[in-house]
Amino acid sequence: MSARLRHLIVAYDVETISAQGRRRLRRIADLCCAHGVRVQRSVFECVLEVPQVIAFVDRLTREMDTKTDNLRVYHLGATMPRLEVHGRAVLTPRDPLVI
Repeated sequence: MSARLRHLIVAYDVETISAQGRRRLRRIADLCCAHGVRVQRSVFECVLEVPQVIAFVDRLTREMDTKTDNLRVYHLGATMPRLEVHGRAVLTPRDPLVI
């Protein structure tokens, strides 16, 4: 993997009880489809350059409702894996992330 490319796993959980929630779900899913490959219903694998990663995560966080939705971005690669949690965090690991 090139030093400029980043491998990400993006997982999300969006509240879909309301019409606004269903709309957010479609927008977030469309963004993820445009940037990666769907491997499960709400899990995507993405390989992006660093500037694309920054813009992608920024767009995702602007689409979500941080009070009800949950977005996790797992940064994989040569260095220690890293987890970004946005929105409603159910659990944040205290130990090192091992994938």
